[in-house]
Amino acid sequence: MPEVENKADIKENDQQARPEWGSKWEFMFTCVAYAVGLGNVWRFPYLAYKNGGGAFLIPYTVMLLFVGMPLFYMEIAFGQYASLSPVSIWKCSPIFKGLGMALVYIEGSIALYYSVIIAYIMHFLFASMRSEVPWANCDNDWNTEYCLVNHTGVLNNETAYTPSQEYFYNEVLNITDGIDNIGGIQPKLVAALAGVWLITFLVLLKGVGSLGKVVYFVAIFPYFMLTALLVNTLMLEGGVDGIIYLFTPKWDYLLKVQVWRDAAVQIFYSLGCCAGGLITMSSFNNFNNNIRRDALLIPIINGATSVYAACVIFAALGFMAAENNARIEDIAEQGPGLVFVVYPEAISKMPLPSLWAILFFFMMSILGFGSQFSHVETVISSIIDEFPGVLRASAARTIIFRAIISAAYFLAALFMVTGAGMYILNLVDASVGGLPLVIVGIVECIALQWVYGSRNFSENIEDMIGIKPALYWRLCWKFISPVVLIVSKYLFQLKFMLFML
Repeated sequence: MPEVENKADIKENDQQARPEWGSKWEFMFTCVAYAVGLGNVWRFPYLAYKNGGGAFLIPYTVMLLFVGMPLFYMEIAFGQYASLSPVSIWKCSPIFKGLGMALVYIEGSIALYYSVIIAYIMHFLFASMRSEVPWANCDNDWNTEYCLVNHTGVLNNETAYTPSQEYFYNEVLNITDGIDNIGGIQPKLVAALAGVWLITFLVLLKGVGSLGKVVYFVAIFPYFMLTALLVNTLMLEGGVDGIIYLFTPKWDYLLKVQVWRDAAVQIFYSLGCCAGGLITMSSFNNFNNNIRRDALLIPIINGATSVYAACVIFAALGFMAAENNARIEDIAEQGPGLVFVVYPEAISKMPLPSLWAILFFFMMSILGFGSQFSHVETVISSIIDEFPGVLRASAARTIIFRAIISAAYFLAALFMVTGAGMYILNLVDASVGGLPLVIVGIVECIALQWVYGSRNFSENIEDMIGIKPALYWRLCWKFISPVVLIVSKYLFQLKFMLFML
C-alpha cells in the first residue's frame, strides 16, 4: 500500500489549495458541535435509564476508552495528514475508495433526515411564541375525543392520548396509518425545511471560512441553555427524584450483552466516528495541529455533555411523574417521542411554559445545526475534492455548487414532510445507523493498521506532532477496537435473526 500523500505535497500539486481553519479553536469547537448533537439529548438519557441507570456508565466509559477515543484519534490523524475528504483520501490505496464512498453515503443520509428533524424543532420553536403553548390543552381542532389532560400513565394507554401527543402526531406530522399511505405535504414543515436549508447554505457559503466563525456560538450556547433548564427543573417537585432514579445503578444489567452493545453503538452516534465528518473537519487543520490533545479532550467533553443532558431530561421527567402521580418508567421514551412529546408535556406544566419552550427548542435547534453543518460540509467537500479543477476553479463556481447541493437536499427531503414522512425518516435512520457504522469501523482499522501498516501510520503522526502515539493507542487501533467492533457486528446480526424468528 503506497504512502499517504501529506498536506505539503498536496499544496505543491494543487493550484487551488484547500482552505484551512482560522485557528485550532475553530476546529475544536466544530468537532464539539459535530459530536454534541440531538443524540446526546434524546438517545443517551433513554439508553442510560433502559440499561441499568448509573451502571450503564461503566460499559459506556469502557467503550469510550477502547473504541470511541481510539477511532476518533485515528480518523482525525488520517484526515489532518492527508488534507483530503473521505473519498479522495483513499488515493493512497484505490481499492478502499469504496470505503470512502460508504462514509459519504452515511453522512449524506444523516444530513437528509437530520434536516427534517431540525424542521420539526423549528416548527415547535415558532409555535411556542405565544401566551400559551398549543399542546397545553385538548381544546384545539387537531384534538380527538381520546385526548385527556393529567391522565395517569396516558403515554402508554392505547385509548387515551396527551395533548402533546396529539399536537405532534395530528397537527405537526398529520401522520398517516402507514408508509404505504403517503398523505399530503405539510406546508408548515415545508416552510421550516426551506429555512433549515437556507441557513445551512448561508453558513457554509464559504466552507470552513464561514463555518469557523459561526461555530463558537453553536458549540458554547447550548451549555447555557442546558444549565438554565436544569436549574429550573430542579426547583420543581420531583426534579431531584428524576435524577436519582436515572443514576440509581442496577448492577445486574452489566451481565446483559445488550447493554454493552448499546454502549458501543451510542459511542458511534455521539462522537460521529466512521461517518466521514471527522476526516473532513480535520483535513482543514494546520499540518502540525496537536491532534493527540483533541482526541483526548473532545470525546471527554462529549461524554460529560451526554450525562449533563440526561440530568436535564430526567429532572423534567421526575417533575412530570410527580405532577401526574405516575411512574417515571411509564413516561420515559427515546428518540422523537422524548423531545416532541414527553418533554413538551413537562414544559406545559411548568411556570412560564412559553418561555421554557422557546429556550428548549432554540437550544435543540442550535444542537441540530451544529451537527448538520458538518454533515453537509462533508458531502460537499468530498465532491469538490474529487473535481477540484472544475469546482474550485473560482469562488463563484464553488458557491453555485453549494447552492445546488442545498436545493437538491431540500427537494429530496420533501418526502419526509408528508403524512408518511416519519416512517420514511425512521427507515433511512435505521439503514445508516448501527451496523453500517460498525462495519465501516472494522474496515477502517484493517485498512489503516494492517494494510497501510501501524508503523507507517504512527510515523505519520510523529511527522505532525513530533511524537509517536503511545502503546495504548497502537494496541487499540490494531487489536482491541477491531475485535470489539467484530463482536458488536455479530451481536447486531444475532439480534436481527431473533427479531425475524
